[in-house]
Amino acid sequence: MDDSVQVKCSRCKSAFRERARRLQNGYSRQCPTCEVVVFFDEDSPDANIKSAMRTARRVRKELREAEAEFRPRTISRRGSARHATDDESVA
Repeated sequence: MDDSVQVKCSRCKSAFRERARRLQNGYSRQCPTCEVVVFFDEDSPDANIKSAMRTARRVRKELREAEAEFRPRTISRRGSARHATDDESVA
């Protein structure tokens, strides 16, 4: 899964990509084309910034869900050993 979000610069209208995990309130980055500093805030009046922030939030959620889906279930060694000894004592 691609973890980057497309951002459109307000000044020069060029598009660049930034990682979704970085795009949060208070983050700023320089546009690679015109070198203006772009400030990321969900309450920004700029529609391009709002769109990028919404997309980043959705991508982060999808990444968390995919991460939780592939996380292996862990079983403690003590718990499994305890059940084995209980089964042996009952039999």
